Parts: sequence; C-alpha cells; structure tokens
Amino acid sequence: MSIRIATFNCENLFRRPIVFGGGNDPIRDAVLEDFRKLVETLDHDTYTAHDKTKIIELLKKHSVDVSQEISTQTILVNEPRGQARLLKGEGRNIEVRAEVTGRSDWVGWVELVKNDLSWDAVKNTARVIAEVNADILLTVEVEDRLTLHRFNKQVLTGQFDAEPYPFNMLIDGNDIRGIDVGLFSRHPITSVRSHIFDEKDSREIFSRDCPEFEIDIDGEPLWLLGNHFKSKIGGGGDKRKLQGERVAQLYQAALERSAHVVVAGDLNDTPGSPPLGFLEATSLKDAMTHDSYEGPPGTHGKCTSPNDKIDYLMFSPELFAKVDKVEVERRGIFEFGTPFDTVTGPGDQASDHAAIVAELDL
Repeated sequence: MSIRIATFNCENLFRRPIVFGGGNDPIRDAVLEDFRKLVETLDHDTYTAHDKTKIIELLKKHSVDVSQEISTQTILVNEPRGQARLLKGEGRNIEVRAEVTGRSDWVGWVELVKNDLSWDAVKNTARVIAEVNADILLTVEVEDRLTLHRFNKQVLTGQFDAEPYPFNMLIDGNDIRGIDVGLFSRHPITSVRSHIFDEKDSREIFSRDCPEFEIDIDGEPLWLLGNHFKSKIGGGGDKRKLQGERVAQLYQAALERSAHVVVAGDLNDTPGSPPLGFLEATSLKDAMTHDSYEGPPGTHGKCTSPNDKIDYLMFSPELFAKVDKVEVERRGIFEFGTPFDTVTGPGDQASDHAAIVAELDL
C-alpha cells in the first residue's frame, strides 16, 4: 500500500495575529517580547506598584485604551461583561483599578489582535495542501480544531474539489497566540498524547507542546510526533535544546510501542545545530537525505541555502527503508524563484514555509 506523509507550516488558515504580517522582524520581535512580559506580569499573584506601572506602560505602548477602538492596536484586553475590570479611566488616561491587587481579582486575559488573511492567501494554502495530496498531513500554526474542519470542508474540498479528510485532530497547546499543531488524516486517529516541554513552569507563554498522534494504518499503529520548536525571535536557543532533548526521549519511548514512528514539524533550526543534534543522535532519518530527493536544501524563504532548512520530516529506520520518493512543495512561497502564478506577493502567499512530503510503500 502506498501512503503519503507530509508536514506543512500553514501560518494559520483564516486569521493570524497582525504582528506576524508586518514584514518587519525588529518590530515583530519587540511586540512579542512585550506581550510575553505583559502576560507574565498579569499572572502575578500580587500586583506591586511597579507591576501596575509596567502593565499600563505596556498597554499604552501598544495602543490599548478602555474603548479599545484604535486601529493600530496590537494587544487586546479581553474581559467578560459584568465581571470585575482590570482598568479604569478614559481613552489613554488609564490605570489599574485600586481594588485589583493580583490575578485573582479580575477575570480576563490579553491576546494578540488578529486580522483576516486575504482570501488569496487562504486559497493558496489550500492549493499547496491539494498539490501535496498527503494521506497524513501535520499542520503547524493553525488556529484550532474547528478551523481545521471548516478549512477542510469549505476551502480544500469546496473550492478545490480535493478529496476531503475524514479525520482531523488538534489539542490546544501551550501557546496562546493561536498557532497550534494539528493533523489531517485519511486513516483513523486512534489516540493522542500531549506533552508540555517546560514542566517546571507550564505557564511559560512561549513553551510548546509535542502532541503524539497514533494513526491506524490497516490495523498497524503509526506514531507521529508533531512539533513547533521555539523560534529564534528573542533567542530561544536554550528552549529549543530542551525541546530537542525531550522529543528525542519521546521518540525512543514511541519506538517501544511501534517500529513506525515519525517526527515532523517546524523545528526552527538548521541541521547540525544543538537542538537538532539530540534528534540526529537517534536512529531518526531526515526525509530530505533520501536518494530520491532532488532540489535545493531549504524549506523556508528563498530555500536556496542549508540555513533555510528549518522544517523536518524524519522517520524511524523501518519507515525510512520503505520511502520511495521525497518531494518539497515550495510554490506557495513568494520568495521562492518559481511560485504558483496565484502567488504575487507576501500578502497572498500560502506561507513562507515549504511542505515536505514522502511517499512510502507500506
């Protein structure tokens, strides 16, 4: 039986935090760092005077006011109506209410403001997925499980007449930015496990989870470990190393359950880097090292350099021995030299990541 397994960082399906679409890395990095600091401060059990000052400074910096009607806003304070409020004042003349002395005194949260992706970008994302035509597709940076379902039914099938996926799964991860890891499958998903990497502090806002999907392939289990390692924004190297070490351990444990194990996703680092070293020290084989693969070395941006390779599809030895063909679909990327004719700029590209697909004879 022939089966196609793939991974693709979709960069969201319908809606994406606007800070990711600005095309200016320093500005994006600064907003994400401020967001991290704000969430961390708001989670304190007790708010000191310094905490309250920092909260207001960060909110004002990102155009938050009580009305929250400013078009340049990048961070939103979300509170249920009728509950105790965090802020008081008018316009940008705001302060933390005196009666709010810590996290337990108000109900709400902050989130990154999202904007709709262009319809052309949504269709190009579907075009990549339709072209790849995988039986099992790991989707990185997607909003939630219902979004997977809607995209499957209304865009992938409704617009491209592609064969619908009868199974999809996503367990909300530890990243509140709406960029989780999910799965499309034409084979039954029989179980899911999720692991928080930073067990010392599960509240750490940009730690990531590693879902393990068990998939039934004609009565035989295949385990797929899906990943989105911490990005290089603001560093992240230490966390990526912890993630690489932990995923290597999870891979070894999965091998005790089945000889058919896949590790895949956006690992945000290059071959030979310390985070990848933990996985490279195991028996895992990178699909793009297969003899059948022909093409440039990268999976991100222009894709011309080994430094552009940050996405991975890796197989246990028994699975790698069954690989017949490996391809990388880059035509959804605007920077790639020969994109789809429907990709005319960064605003309508499917993603700045390629999709990797391997065909196996099982």
